[in-house]
Order: sequence, then C-alpha cells, then structure tokens
Amino acid sequence: MKVRTVKVGKVSIGGGHPLVLIAGSCVIESRKQCLELAGRLARLAAAERIPFIFKASFDKANRSSHASFRGPGLVRGLDILAEVKARYGLPVLTDVHHETEVPLAERVADMLQCPAFLCRQTDLILALGHSGKPVNIKKGQFLAPGDVRNILAKLESTGNRQIVITERGVSFGYNNLVADMRSLPLLREFGYPVVFDATHSVQLPGGAGDRSGGDARLAATLARAAVAAGCDAIFIETHLNPAEALSDKDTQLPLAQVKKLWRLLSRIDRLVRK
Repeated sequence: MKVRTVKVGKVSIGGGHPLVLIAGSCVIESRKQCLELAGRLARLAAAERIPFIFKASFDKANRSSHASFRGPGLVRGLDILAEVKARYGLPVLTDVHHETEVPLAERVADMLQCPAFLCRQTDLILALGHSGKPVNIKKGQFLAPGDVRNILAKLESTGNRQIVITERGVSFGYNNLVADMRSLPLLREFGYPVVFDATHSVQLPGGAGDRSGGDARLAATLARAAVAAGCDAIFIETHLNPAEALSDKDTQLPLAQVKKLWRLLSRIDRLVRK
C-alpha cells in the first residue's frame, strides 16, 4: 500500500520515510517544565538523529473530573509552545478542542490534533481542514478502523490532504482498552500515514475513579508490536517524573527510558522496511 508523505516542519511522515517519534508531556504544567522537557528531547533527537515532533497540550478539556488540572490555557500555552519552537527549532503538535481555537493554534503549531473523543465533531474537523495545517486525527476509542473513512471525507472536502491517523486503542468492556494491531494496516489502506499512540493505549479510562489509570510498563511492548506491524510514527507521552505528573501519571514514560526504547524501535523499523 502506497502511503502519502505528510510534512510537519522538516519532518516527513509516511511515504517510505523512517519511523518518526512524536513525544512530549500530556499537558503543559508550567513554562519551566515544558521548556526543560523540550530541551532534553531536542538534545536526544539531535544525538540519535531522530525525526522528532514535540507534543504538548495547552488545555486538557476532557479530564474526568472538573477539579483536575487542565493546563495554562490557549493563549499562555501557545506562547510557551512558540518559545519551544524558537529556542529548540522543533516542529510542534498540539490538540484543539473547539473550532474557535483553531485560528490561534494554527499560527504556532506545525500540526493540529483532533482528540479521540472529538473525532466525529464535524465543525471541528472542518475547521482543522480549512487551517491548511497537517492534521492528526486520533481515532476514537469507540470506532472501528473503517469508520475513519467518514472523518477523512470531511477533511478531504476542505482540500486538505496533509492527514495522519492515530490508533490509540479501542474500548474493551468497562474502564479498559485493547490495542488491535490489525487496525494499523487497515488504517493505512486509506493511503495516509498511521501513528501508534503507545502510552494512551495502556490507559484504563476512568479506572482511578476521578481520573484515568493505566500501566505504563506495557507501553514499550505495544510500541514494539506496532512498529513491527508497519506504523509510520510512534506517539509517546513522557515526563521527567511521571509520579508527579499532573495528568496521565500512570501512563507516561519516564524520559530516561525513551532513548533505549527508541533505539530498539528504530532497529525494528529498519528491519521491517527491508
């Protein structure tokens, strides 16, 4: 299956290009936290020659509890992401929750992301398409791979073909997800690059009562399987100290583990591409 190339800054996803890493924190916790993490990831990417896109959210509007930390908000969050770009030269991905956020977000982000829970919101999808920016559609936990066809048709109606699709697990009973590797080749049949979200796929949605639980220990196993299955990019949320993370602390990988995991994933990717 021939898959188109999607350019995000200087990074090429799909089209036979090597595996891409999309990584960063679940949410911007502070300017200091975001810049420190971005800097360390930038140095890692340079040292390991990783095609890398930095990810962080300015707002987590879909938290389980209204009392949960959401982030610095649209304006302050975008200012911090703009500083990440200026200081480290990294392409930046962030998610948007409403079509009114798109005009501001598109000025800063190199790629805009539709959260999984919102992937059927037509006005949001159309606004993302009309931005002209590369768009990452996170497949909802409630969708089969074939259901993504309708989302793609909405985006394509805007003339935007800079699209990638992210698999992040599918609901399996109560408070559980399962990652079905068959989804990856099925999604690639649409002709767009496919990303595997290793850390959200080990989430236990709502499993901790007022927040989602999960088991980050399993993320590396799923990432290896996904690269072997032929995905075009790996999505990993990481943190300097996940136990203290203000969002998704049970699923984020410690930054110290990322280099070793990347080296293994890169070897698997090269073997698969042969």
